[in-house]
Amino acid sequence: MENNQFNHVVAYESDAVKAQFYKKVYGNLALGVLVFVVLEAILLNTPFVVQGMISLLGMGKFSWLIILGLFIGVTWYAQKLAYNTENTTKQYIGFMLYIIAEAFLFVPILFIAMSMTGDTSLITQAGILTLALFLGLTGVVFGSNANFSFMRSILTIGFFLALGTIVAGMLFGFELGLWFSLAMVALASGSILYSTWQIKNEYAANQYIPAALSLFASLMLLFWYILRILMNRSN
Repeated sequence: MENNQFNHVVAYESDAVKAQFYKKVYGNLALGVLVFVVLEAILLNTPFVVQGMISLLGMGKFSWLIILGLFIGVTWYAQKLAYNTENTTKQYIGFMLYIIAEAFLFVPILFIAMSMTGDTSLITQAGILTLALFLGLTGVVFGSNANFSFMRSILTIGFFLALGTIVAGMLFGFELGLWFSLAMVALASGSILYSTWQIKNEYAANQYIPAALSLFASLMLLFWYILRILMNRSN
């Protein structure tokens, strides 16, 4: 279904339109997180999926590169569907495709986290910390008139450096360590600040699905590295 009702950024719309837009963005974000949790519960309780992912990772240093490459490819296609069309159905397909890719990517780390403690305590702690930090960062943007547009170039450089470091670690077999995880938490936090600023100032009122996808991606990155930090401390 096409929606051409809004053709300029939500910042210039009425308060009622803004409120409806924010409600749809964060409602779809919550829906995305719920779908992710349900999918993860199903995948982690499906032995052949867990064993398949663990076996794939055990095939050598290039296995993670293959998984990372596939994930980047799916991410590119999902974002293309969500961002390059006003068709709501295609936007939702892109969003759901990205959530499914994230769910599979998270299977090994969640399985290891559960194996370390015998329960979901580490995952729960990481989820609570991620939510608390996300709410705090969101409050910073909506509670102030700060302009976070300058972060775009910083985040772009940061993500390329991080990707290069991750690939180098896979190829040469060195551990990235706690400091890298802390740096990635900072990068993910910056991404949440910038994405939230975009929602407030750059998205059109009919772009609530792409906006939710952008936030979901940053939220999952934050959750991943907070969980890694907690796992590192538990070793």
